[in-house]
Amino acid sequence: MRKLLLGLGLLLVVAYMAGCHHPQKGGPVETPTTVEPPAPVQPPAPPPPQQPQAKPEVQEGDFKTVYFDFDKYNVRPDQQMALDANAGILKDNPTMKIKIEGNCDERGTTKYNLALGDKRANSVKTYLVNLGISADRIETISYGKERPVDPGHDEAAWSKNRRADFRITGK
Repeated sequence: MRKLLLGLGLLLVVAYMAGCHHPQKGGPVETPTTVEPPAPVQPPAPPPPQQPQAKPEVQEGDFKTVYFDFDKYNVRPDQQMALDANAGILKDNPTMKIKIEGNCDERGTTKYNLALGDKRANSVKTYLVNLGISADRIETISYGKERPVDPGHDEAAWSKNRRADFRITGK
């Protein structure tokens, strides 16, 4: 009976040993798995900075013509907005130089109209200088009645010819 108990005990020990898991030397070692946190969400990249748009080059046609009453050289109230716009162009282009051309209608002598055209051009220059445009950037000239834009011989034509035009002389 002793042999039987000893055999039975040995059998239990073997069975117990078979049921236990022991890693073998030199065999693969299981490593515990780790869970990585999710990558932080990044906000979208800001758009690239806007490149300033190149301003279109100013042309003489961008300047507004200023009109005058018969035998007058003062700037009319209804023409001040045109001169304000012209001053804006000059302020945006601080190196630009201009020539203001005074013109008259066909009535009156050549000498009288040259003097009146000069007064008109200088009246416009004074207005611009009062708005902060340097007088050094503005020259004036009178063409009197020599350069009409409308060759007609009535008030509709004459009102178009009593004017101050703008020419760019330097940028």
